[in-house]
Amino acid sequence: MKKRPLIPATRLEIESIEGYFIRTVTKFGNSAKIDCPKEYLGKTVYVIVT
Repeated sequence: MKKRPLIPATRLEIESIEGYFIRTVTKFGNSAKIDCPKEYLGKTVYVIVT
């Protein structure tokens, strides 16, 4: 997988979103997964649906 740089931020403004989810990155499960490096397993993420 191509490694993308992480840009630290404390604020994010996005217009016209349909919704969002707050989840913890896990290795396995029944729901859809997001490609991310293993170093983020166990971290909380915000998934924004546009």
